[in-house]
Amino acid sequence: MPELDGAALDVVVSGLVFEDLVLGLPAAPRPGTEVWATESHESPGGIANFAVALARLGLRTGMAAAFGADAGGDRVRAYLTAEGIDLTLSRRLAGWQTPLTVALAYAGDRALVTRGTPPPLSADELITTPPAARAVAAHIGPWPNEWLAKAKAAGSVVFADVGWDPSEQWDPEVLDQLQHCDVFLPNADEAMHYTRTDSPEQAMHRLAERVPLVVVSNGAAGATALDASTGEQVTVPAYQVPAADTTGAGDVFAAGFIAATLWELPLAQRVRFAALTAALSVTRLGGADAAPRWADLAAWQAAHPEDHHLQALISAHSGR
Repeated sequence: MPELDGAALDVVVSGLVFEDLVLGLPAAPRPGTEVWATESHESPGGIANFAVALARLGLRTGMAAAFGADAGGDRVRAYLTAEGIDLTLSRRLAGWQTPLTVALAYAGDRALVTRGTPPPLSADELITTPPAARAVAAHIGPWPNEWLAKAKAAGSVVFADVGWDPSEQWDPEVLDQLQHCDVFLPNADEAMHYTRTDSPEQAMHRLAERVPLVVVSNGAAGATALDASTGEQVTVPAYQVPAADTTGAGDVFAAGFIAATLWELPLAQRVRFAALTAALSVTRLGGADAAPRWADLAAWQAAHPEDHHLQALISAHSGR
């Protein structure tokens, strides 16, 4: 793993930030009826899930994102600043609304409704010169991300994931951006849609033709990873936890994997740590706000002494 001399940040993340409102429901709403939420929670979402999860794991984290000059944007900015996230590369934009997502959490999953428009500034405009950072992470999609190539050339490890395509066209040209990436972290549905394959395993092998390391998360089915350079493949089962809300779980998984990669853990331990951070995040409502702290990981380890895979790592950091 590269150690950039004088790197001010461990990770720089870029993508779309949302203000999330999560409603815990007893059942799915139906037309013509009213459902009372049993609980609710407000939290930053989108790329903020990455940033908060990384910061809570002790990594110096910067974010490049657009915020609307509105009450929602100001609330999200204040939250992220309080988490210790460097917003130097971010911009507050007049005349543009911060996107809002309402997550309806029920039956162990969630459905999302979003109001928003694309930001008037792209990541490439926000990051004209990538700062010195050990790693960078971004959501890729049908928009330019040339800054990733610059970051890779400067010595940063480049991580990427991809989100739900509301058009459901799953344009395979999006995957062309993987030429600038070292690690790709889609979920199983995204991987299969973009590769036009019928199983997460097939999708992973197809993606490994484009990027050195592929990690596919698959909810309750666990996660699997393939290192194309060595042929090493690992599969890790999901941690069994009571799921309250899965909003942001994929982002928290990716953040856990990024952190474990920078700590130079073996591949199986990286996937296992990512799976644990994601599992703990789904036990509470919210995306960013549900990202676990070291105290949460230590509490889980204390309750599960039979699982020794991550005991040394958690013990070493539990004082943070």
